[in-house]
Amino acid sequence: MKLYFAPNSRAVRVAWLLEELELPYEVQKFSLGAREMREAPYLAKHPMGRVPALEDGEITLFESGAIVQYILAKYGKGRFVPEMQTAEFAAYLQWFHYAEGMIMPPMNTYVVETILLPPERRTEINVKRSVKLLGQMLTAVNTQLGDRNFLVGSDITAADFMTGHAVIMSHRFGIDMTATPNLLPYMERLSTRPAFIKADQL
Repeated sequence: MKLYFAPNSRAVRVAWLLEELELPYEVQKFSLGAREMREAPYLAKHPMGRVPALEDGEITLFESGAIVQYILAKYGKGRFVPEMQTAEFAAYLQWFHYAEGMIMPPMNTYVVETILLPPERRTEINVKRSVKLLGQMLTAVNTQLGDRNFLVGSDITAADFMTGHAVIMSHRFGIDMTATPNLLPYMERLSTRPAFIKADQL
């Protein structure tokens, strides 16, 4: 497998899973926004010129959640996914998709308005709204965790790779987590895993 990767991006989720499963993979590393990502050879792999993209033989995928599900289905051997017959499976699906459905849209706005746009093009009302929405989304994660170590059941699942990574990125981008005290120890549990550290340092 070949992973197209940039640091501090959704590609970390994929590398994290590959490391957890101890699967061999090659990395093509970019800087976010690199010119090569907008050129024809890479656009043929990812039509938006973003990361991640994964090549596995003749198969190419470019959406992080789909890549994670694909790897688990093909190579996971049942790891990091609750049994379908259990009540935990439904909760797993919800929190797996919560990252992209709920956390990442306001985070995308926040990153664009505070990092990517030049100061003269930023809109303060968009920043405030995205911070408010992120706070609401993270509060739901905080509530779900309660006294749990992970989002679903007693062990880590791919829901943590997806939504947990989104929580970590929210913190790194400076979102205040004072009102969500369960998130800091949760992030510590995730970010000290050897597989996460390897993926995060690629």
